[in-house]
Amino acid sequence: MTITTLLVANRGEIACRIFRTCRDLGITTVAVYSDADADALHVREADLAVRLPGAAPADTYLRGDLVVAAALAAGADAVHPGYGFLSENAAFAAAVQDAGLVWVGPPVKAIELMASKTRAKELMAGAGVPLLAPVDPATAGPDDLPLLLKAASGGGGRGMRIVRELDALGGELLAAAAEAASAFGDGEVFAEPYVERGRHVEVQVMADAYDTVWALGTRDCSLQRRHQKVIEEAPAPGLEEGLRTRLHDAAVAAARAVDYRGAGTVEFLVSAEGRPYFLEMNTRLQVEHPVTEAVFGVDLVALQLRVAEGEPLPELPVASGHAVEARLYAEDPARDWQPQTGALLTLEVPDAPGLRLDTGYVGGDTIGVHYDPMLAKVIAHAPTRTAAVRLLAGALERARIHGPVTNRALLVRSLRHPDFAAARLDTGFYDRHLADLTAPGAGDPATAALAATLAEAVRATEGRTAPTRFGAWRNVPSQPQLKRYRSEPDGTEHAIAYRTPRTGTPEPYERDGVRAVSVTPDRVTLELDGVTRHFTLTRDPDPDRDQVHVDTAGASYTFTALPRFTDPATRTDPGSLLAPMPGTVVRLAEGLVPGAVVAAGQPLIWLEAMKMEHRVLAPASGTLTALHAAPGHQVEVGALLAVVQEDLGPAPVTEETA
Repeated sequence: MTITTLLVANRGEIACRIFRTCRDLGITTVAVYSDADADALHVREADLAVRLPGAAPADTYLRGDLVVAAALAAGADAVHPGYGFLSENAAFAAAVQDAGLVWVGPPVKAIELMASKTRAKELMAGAGVPLLAPVDPATAGPDDLPLLLKAASGGGGRGMRIVRELDALGGELLAAAAEAASAFGDGEVFAEPYVERGRHVEVQVMADAYDTVWALGTRDCSLQRRHQKVIEEAPAPGLEEGLRTRLHDAAVAAARAVDYRGAGTVEFLVSAEGRPYFLEMNTRLQVEHPVTEAVFGVDLVALQLRVAEGEPLPELPVASGHAVEARLYAEDPARDWQPQTGALLTLEVPDAPGLRLDTGYVGGDTIGVHYDPMLAKVIAHAPTRTAAVRLLAGALERARIHGPVTNRALLVRSLRHPDFAAARLDTGFYDRHLADLTAPGAGDPATAALAATLAEAVRATEGRTAPTRFGAWRNVPSQPQLKRYRSEPDGTEHAIAYRTPRTGTPEPYERDGVRAVSVTPDRVTLELDGVTRHFTLTRDPDPDRDQVHVDTAGASYTFTALPRFTDPATRTDPGSLLAPMPGTVVRLAEGLVPGAVVAAGQPLIWLEAMKMEHRVLAPASGTLTALHAAPGHQVEVGALLAVVQEDLGPAPVTEETA
């Protein structure tokens, strides 16, 4: 069977990445899209596209019947599931084949056997794959702690909890089961020992119908937030050869145990003592597959298509060099990894040998609330690990990314952290280092704000022939002027004084050691204590935001222009709980009604946004005086959810009151 037209049952960067291979092979591409994705990049890049009415995943990308109907309507002869959504749904794979279409994925039976982590572990035990012993939560004791609760179906960190206190076990079981049921339609949860400082190491497998099973090296994916990967690399560094061989053999055994076909990944947890334990097998392509492609010089999507067409795998390729991938998210790591939305003004990553960018966005696109907040993956390949890490960190640092807050600075700092450089890797990396990695950097935002001020002065005076008057205030350009900015997202304010002499070029006012070399509305060159620095400026086209983005060597800044005088009327009532992001209220704390007594730090409201669940906590101990949230409500960022009146206790006794 030769595939001529392929529908990708997915969206975003993975759809774009699969389309790239299809173009190289001469295969016609078909996209599906929700109403929220009507103008998305994957739709623009496809040869054909079919609308899935609605916006929520449950109404669109998770509707297998609609996806199959779309494939038939577009004349496709094959379906590639990508990853996420329906990629590991056995019923969907069967429906694709029942419709007479080629399924670019593993056999339905293999998906079924690996779909439940509990059943998969039983199967792997029979194949001799090393496992962690399960723990019955009903009989767990102090010696079993810490425990890891995991959803039996699905992945991506949903339905996963770490339990360190027995008193918390019951509540965490209920929460994990509720989240798993919401995310995967299956509330089954199991428990196993939580391995402190374990490494997440996985093996890429590729199999055909002719008894060939490849183990394409290892990947380390230990740097994770909320059990979701952030930085991945291949090969996994620092593994003894015997352990590497054992991982390869176990992965091949796992694939053979389910008569696997196509691309898959066998994931392991490696303890600090070097003992591997099977976690799960992902019966699909992985997000981090590009690092394996770079090291082995292969196209895994092309190999998937080859196997789906019934062809044998070619000769096993040889690995060369090292590759590292960073996931660029629209999120704020310093604020509990809150996902961000809005207009993406600029997304430009340097193009250089050894660098690769996989993305589903370009500048001008909008990041919505319905899907994962990942903007792109940046991959670097070089002869050595040190060179690959340096190349990737430098590319991220020089990238121009304007719009919502991203984790770009965190990625750069992570790659340059001494523990990462020394390959001291484990899944607790961000638990230990997040505060340092998100602390204010050693940059110079005040000078960047000065560059923004001078550029704005030039832009504002272009075409102006006379000084302006504001009531009794006469704005004389030659006299000192003041411009105020607020740094985003930390909120630091900068008041910049400048003046415009007869030369017409604005200059700093009373800033020793600083000289304006050249100033235009989009580029400023300053001499700072004898060192020349360049600043590139990009204004947000939305006048309501009144923001400017400043890029310079090693740093990027976003500033919001402030009025010359502060407005004392802009205040929020004490105790107000505001939505930290747009999303859906999924549940409330038990018994939460006006008049309820709450404790400081108590979770009151759960919001779901961009595939992640977030808790809104009581800011202080006191009484809930207002509640504006209810399950199912859609809320915008900043919406008032509730008000807690703080309990200040009895007034202190003083001489005046005694």
